[in-house]
Amino acid sequence: MSSDLTVHIVDDEEPFRKSLTFLLASAGFAVSAHESAAAFLALLPLPRKACLVTDLRMPHMDGVELLKRLRSMNIDIPTIVITGLGDVAMAVQAMKAGAVDFIEKPFKDKVLIAAINEAAGRKERAVADANIEAIASRLGLLTEREHQVLDGIVNGLQNKVIAFNLGISSRTVEVHRANVMDKMGARNLAELVRMAIACDAMPRHRIST
Repeated sequence: MSSDLTVHIVDDEEPFRKSLTFLLASAGFAVSAHESAAAFLALLPLPRKACLVTDLRMPHMDGVELLKRLRSMNIDIPTIVITGLGDVAMAVQAMKAGAVDFIEKPFKDKVLIAAINEAAGRKERAVADANIEAIASRLGLLTEREHQVLDGIVNGLQNKVIAFNLGISSRTVEVHRANVMDKMGARNLAELVRMAIACDAMPRHRIST
């Protein structure tokens, strides 16, 4: 953890915002909380090294739009998106817009703290170029069916939807999904999505942004 780092929280729900502020302050972070994306943008440029933790679904300006605004302003702040269950498709959009990670609610405190420490230590938002060749090699290990399942995963589709589209059982999708995670060496869904984006392995029918 960097002593000159401020974690900025953007969330429209006050109880969650206060809870997150208390958690991160207790973990030793300097914290600044904001009730909206507009309130956060009004502070720019930031005087200190920063990491942004933003909710995905917010009124007026959601997490994806906030990231797009920052990118249009050429402001690069390591950003972690907090998302509810079923919002994986939007989380993928957020990562394409520059988020370094997304975490699904409910999450364990240590998961968020670890994600912030990792994000703050990143020199680049995307997977390092030196890793692209290795990731591409791992993609080559996937079977055709595993590629199809990967396409569904990075599009934010639930297992049952992937199963229906491919004409197989949900249990078979679970097996393929586990194989994909194992072959790709991905610790979680967010890391798998980062790999896919870095190698341009997104499906032909991509999520519109």
